Amino acid sequence: MIPYHRMYNTGKEIEYVNDSIKRGQISGGGQYTGLVETFIRSRFKTGKVFATTSATHALEMAMLIIGLKPGDEVIMPSFTFSSTANAVLLRGARPVFAEIDENTLNLDPSGLEKHISNNTRAIIPVHYAGVGCEMDRIMGLAEEAGLYVVEDAAQGVNSKYKGKYLGSIGHMGCYSFHGTKNYTCGEGGALTINTDNPELLERADCIRQKGTDRSRFLRGDIDKYSWVDIGSSYGPSDILMAVLYAQLECMDAITDKRRLVHEYYMSILQKYSDRQILKVMEIPAACKSNYHIFYVLFNDENARNLVKDRLFEKGIAAFTHYVPLHSSLMGQSLGYREGDLKKTEMAGRCLLRLPLYADMGERDMNYVGEQLMDVLEGL
Repeated sequence: MIPYHRMYNTGKEIEYVNDSIKRGQISGGGQYTGLVETFIRSRFKTGKVFATTSATHALEMAMLIIGLKPGDEVIMPSFTFSSTANAVLLRGARPVFAEIDENTLNLDPSGLEKHISNNTRAIIPVHYAGVGCEMDRIMGLAEEAGLYVVEDAAQGVNSKYKGKYLGSIGHMGCYSFHGTKNYTCGEGGALTINTDNPELLERADCIRQKGTDRSRFLRGDIDKYSWVDIGSSYGPSDILMAVLYAQLECMDAITDKRRLVHEYYMSILQKYSDRQILKVMEIPAACKSNYHIFYVLFNDENARNLVKDRLFEKGIAAFTHYVPLHSSLMGQSLGYREGDLKKTEMAGRCLLRLPLYADMGERDMNYVGEQLMDVLEGL
């Protein structure tokens, strides 16, 4: 079976893990955590970076930092992972689902203003498939309304919008280094805070340190630390960060390998797009992708499912993606219904993701392409 995804082994992971163990630095805040945070800040031109145990925790941390509370609202797409909405619900606030652009499957800025109310506190744009949202328009709307923008860049690590790295544009950005991501440590994430607001930065330090002022103690500012705010345990093990640092060092090579697979799919599928059998994903000129996902959109759910099943029979793992949050059981419990977001629902019914990983050799790549074209010719 050709898998949908496989981790790329750089050859340095075990060496760095062994080094971390020999140093006795296996809990959070060790050498490799520092190296990862410095790498992210330097490479992506972000503000302060906090390594976390996941993008889920980065999102939850961000909502704590901005002081989200019951009665508040946060605008986001429905075509996203549950963590985006859970981070809001855990603070007693309400996720407000907005429509996506049918070409990128990202938030459509033209439809955001109607969702802004007196209760709106933030917007969470999700950079689907590593393709950036229209951040200039989103930031403009947020500035006019006095809202925070927290980028869900879980899939957008190393992608750009108009020359700026995703996760560096909003007031905060959330990255994922989960096992399914391009650069991974199995479970991991990071929160970027792209503001000089000292209150936000100090609160972030306390929240990641379980609500204590331990960071001030470690800097020598105070002689003991104590509980000063709410917080949780968001810091990752330095062993995980050792694995991640090995991955980040090879970021360019990993991205280049994924790009070759992406370009191959584009080259063989354009003719089927021209024949309107399917629609290939788009990367707008303003965006530079990390090639996290390659997807196609079929005209209906039956065609999508037929192709998926035929590929599976041929030993190829191709997958659908999100059930839109607004039409899920949880979404319905919040008062949303099928039919509320038609473009989002179409994406949920018609999208198919193809295998894409850095060490996908030419033989496997060609096999997937040949079998896919064979199935498409039969539609």
